[in-house]
Amino acid sequence: MAHHENNEVIDEALGEKSVQRLEFRGGVFAATIPLVFFIIWAITLSVTELVTEESLVLGMVIGVALGLFFCKSKWADYAQSLISGMAQPVGVVAVIAWFWAGMFAKLLSAGGLVDGLIWVGFQTGLEGGAFVGITFLLSALFATAVGTGYGTVATFGILMYPAGVILGADPVILLAAILSGAVFGDNLAPVSDTTIVSATTQEADVPGVVRSRFKYSIAAAIPALLLFVIFGGGGDEGSREVITQLQNQVSPNGLLMLAPFALVLYLALSGHHLLTSLSWGIVVSIVFIILTGTSLTEVIHIYQNDAGEAVIEGALMNGIGGYFNMAILILFILAAAHLLEVAGTMEVIKNFFLRIIKNVVRRAELSMFGIVAFLNIFITINTAAEIAAAPFVRKLGTEMKIHPYRRANFLDTVTSSLGYIFPWSGGVLLAWATVQGAAEEYEFLPVISPTEVFPFVFQGWGLLIVMFIAAWTGWGLRYSGKNGEEVKPKDHK
Repeated sequence: MAHHENNEVIDEALGEKSVQRLEFRGGVFAATIPLVFFIIWAITLSVTELVTEESLVLGMVIGVALGLFFCKSKWADYAQSLISGMAQPVGVVAVIAWFWAGMFAKLLSAGGLVDGLIWVGFQTGLEGGAFVGITFLLSALFATAVGTGYGTVATFGILMYPAGVILGADPVILLAAILSGAVFGDNLAPVSDTTIVSATTQEADVPGVVRSRFKYSIAAAIPALLLFVIFGGGGDEGSREVITQLQNQVSPNGLLMLAPFALVLYLALSGHHLLTSLSWGIVVSIVFIILTGTSLTEVIHIYQNDAGEAVIEGALMNGIGGYFNMAILILFILAAAHLLEVAGTMEVIKNFFLRIIKNVVRRAELSMFGIVAFLNIFITINTAAEIAAAPFVRKLGTEMKIHPYRRANFLDTVTSSLGYIFPWSGGVLLAWATVQGAAEEYEFLPVISPTEVFPFVFQGWGLLIVMFIAAWTGWGLRYSGKNGEEVKPKDHK
C-alpha cells in the first residue's frame, strides 16, 4: 500500500495497547456477525446487480448495529471499540493513497494519456490479449515501484481500462489483469506496507524477505501473463463506425503525459515516500496540461450553476470525489474487524491451530496458510488482515523454528492475493468503484461487478497455489540456525 516511511504508523498499529474486552451472546464467534452480514449483503446485491457504493456502506452499518444486540458488555464499550477500530492508521494510509493516486490518474487522463494509449494500440496493432498482457506487466511494475496496490488499481482503472476496452480486450480479464498487477506489487514491493508488516512482525529484514519471496512471485507471474495474453482478447471492439471515428480523433499528443508517470516511478524506486512521488507527479502533470494548451478548468473549475449553487469540478476533484464512499466503507470494515480482537475470537483461533499442529512442520505451514486465509475472509483490507494474522504466524512458526523469511512469505503472499480476489475485498470493491467512475466519462465502458472478476485474478490465484504447494511439499522451507541464519531441512537438527 504505502512506503517505508510509514514504519512509525505500522509500529503504532502493531504496538501493544490495552483493549476493553467484550463479551457476546453466543460466544466469541458472535463478534463476526457484523462482517458476516456485510459479506452476505455484498454478495447478494452483487449477484442481483443491485449493488452501489452507498448500499455497501448501508450494509456495513446494519451489520455493526446487529452486532450491538449480541453484545453482553456495556454498549458504550462496544461503541468505543468501534471507534478504536476506525482510528487504526492502516485505514488512513489506504484512504490517502486512493485520494493521491486518484488525482494523479485523473490528471493524466485529462492530459490525453488515454487517447495516446489508444493511438498506440491502433498504430501498432497492440490489441486484445496483447494489450491485456502489457497492462498486467505495467501495473505490476507500477505497484512494485510505488508500493500501493490500491493506488495501482485507481490509476490503471482510469487509464488502461478504457483504452483496453476500445482495443478489443475482454473487460473482465482486463480488470483482472490490473488487479493481478496490484497483487504482484503489494506482495513484492520493498516499500509496500504489506511487505514491511510481514517482515517486521516476523522479526526479519525487508531486503532479505523480498529476495526470498521473489521465486514465489515469478512462479505465479509467468503463467498469469500467458493466461492474460491467451484469454484477454475477444472483447467487443464496437462498430467500425465508432472505431473509425476514434482513429480520426485520437492523437499521440497525450503520450507526453508519460513523462510525469515516469517521474513518479523514478522517485518511488529511488526511495521517496508515496505521497512525495505522487505529489511531484501531480504538479508536473498540471504543468504539462497548461503547456499543451488544455484549459485549466480541466484541472479545477469552481463556479456557480444556474441554481446559484457552488460547484467544484475538474480532475483534482474527480480524483478525490470518486473514493469518498469507499473511504467510509473501509473505516467501518476496520471497526467491525477490531471486534474480533476485543472479543477474544483471535485467541480462540490461535489455540485451535496450536492443538492440531502436534509438532509436524507441514501441519504448521498449512495452518499458517489457513489462518491467514481465514482472517482475510473477514478483514478485507490487506494490511489490516496481515496485522491481525501476524501474531498467529509468529507463534506457530517459532514453535517449529521456521525461519522468519518463510513465515513472512506465508503471511504476505496469502494476504496480498486474497485482498484482490474476494468480491467483498477492498481491492476488488475499489476496482469496481473506479470503473464506475470511468464509465461516467466514457459511456461505452461496461461496469464489471465484483463477482464477475474474482475467478480471473490469475496472479492472486497463482500465488495461492504456489504457496499451498510450498507448504505441502516443503519447497523453499528454511529453518532458523543458531545465529538466525537460514538452514536447509537436511542440515536442521
